[in-house]
Amino acid sequence: MAYIGNIPAVQYASFSKQTLTADSSTTSFTLDNSVANENEIEVFVNNVRQEPGSGKAYTASGTTLTMSAAPTTGDSFYVIFQGKATQTVTAPNSSVGSSQVSADLITGQTALGATPADTDELLISDAGTLKRVDFSHLKVDNTPAFRATSASGNTVPTGTYTKLTFDTEAFDTNSNFASSRFTPTVAGKYVITAQTRLNTSDDFNDNIIAIYKNGSISSSNQTSHFHFECNRVTGIIDMNGSSDYVEIFLFHNRGSDAGTDGGTTLNFFEGYKLIGV
Repeated sequence: MAYIGNIPAVQYASFSKQTLTADSSTTSFTLDNSVANENEIEVFVNNVRQEPGSGKAYTASGTTLTMSAAPTTGDSFYVIFQGKATQTVTAPNSSVGSSQVSADLITGQTALGATPADTDELLISDAGTLKRVDFSHLKVDNTPAFRATSASGNTVPTGTYTKLTFDTEAFDTNSNFASSRFTPTVAGKYVITAQTRLNTSDDFNDNIIAIYKNGSISSSNQTSHFHFECNRVTGIIDMNGSSDYVEIFLFHNRGSDAGTDGGTTLNFFEGYKLIGV
């Protein structure tokens, strides 16, 4: 006839196991479960099944197991209860394969909808082994990064490369900018940009702004100066993350000192690390 009542959940069964400690002298042990006789259990010593019965390897009654000889210290010694099976609706470890997993295991979950927090965890495959990892170990950004400006400008002598002073920090993510010098503490390739404007109205041929790396020109841009014209330079500089540094120098051939404008828009020095390099 048809089944009456609720259909039971599929269950996985395994026999109850008890591990005992051998000390080379004890022959009587207390069982976790009461048995009628030794035939309701299987006893293993070093994974070898022992023969039950009087005059054999062991007897049992109630919660007492009696060995005919004391197992040796360090022996693998355990009991399997034949009459007591443990049932659960939880599948045994490593028993579920990809074909048993629903296709919407991921898409069926609630979407995060925001940038993960540093302590949010994700699953990754590490050479075929699933591991969880905090988002903080995976995220990347364009830092270190900085921007500095010159509040009052600079006075630049004629005919010589002169280091420009940038005395006002807009931001400095890793505290790597000091004394108008950027010394990043993370190795990589950095986009470095600087701009300045000479506040003279007379014209002259050479107006060169240069990025200096470790005291030598790395990138530069040359223009002829015409009536308050801005000059800008950008370069991608490889930095070792320890001793490498960059500064900004200016050269002109006006014939006498020239000043640069101050403020936050006309004169600046900035940079950031490229992601992944």
